[in-house]
Amino acid sequence: MEIVAVIASIVLSLAAAGTIYRIAAGPSLLDRVIAADVLLAIFGAGLAMEMALNRHTDNLALLVVISVIGFIGSVTVARFVAHRKEEA
Repeated sequence: MEIVAVIASIVLSLAAAGTIYRIAAGPSLLDRVIAADVLLAIFGAGLAMEMALNRHTDNLALLVVISVIGFIGSVTVARFVAHRKEEA
């Protein structure tokens, strides 16, 4: 199980590094916002993995809050982009 945890941690770290690069070098604001949403999802996956490995649910409320913030952010950006396309 330790090997699986190490591999999953490495994959999540590489994904977070790529996402942080996209936030820093994104060509548009929409790319940066989507990358920030992906970074929240990666952080949530890491938090869920930590809870599963240590067999506790201490951070479950934090995981729910992160998920809700990611959802609300995605819906807000989608509505903003749809509104801008109607104006053009």
